[in-house]
Amino acid sequence: MSAKIVGNAVRRNLVKRLVRESFRLHQHGLPSADIVVNGRSGVRTGANSAILRSLERHWQAVTLACARS
Repeated sequence: MSAKIVGNAVRRNLVKRLVRESFRLHQHGLPSADIVVNGRSGVRTGANSAILRSLERHWQAVTLACARS
């Protein structure tokens, strides 16, 4: 995640910690696949709870997409 999109180092590290924690909680339900997380402009101003909800939706989408293939 780049500073241009996410913000300063403090915010980038916070977002990385949120992604890691969310992944840790959902990893047992996820398929065996390489997953890359890219931050978008909304992550700069988004609340932590909103980022976690978004990640949960993305984990579900990854699970469904892998189940169909």
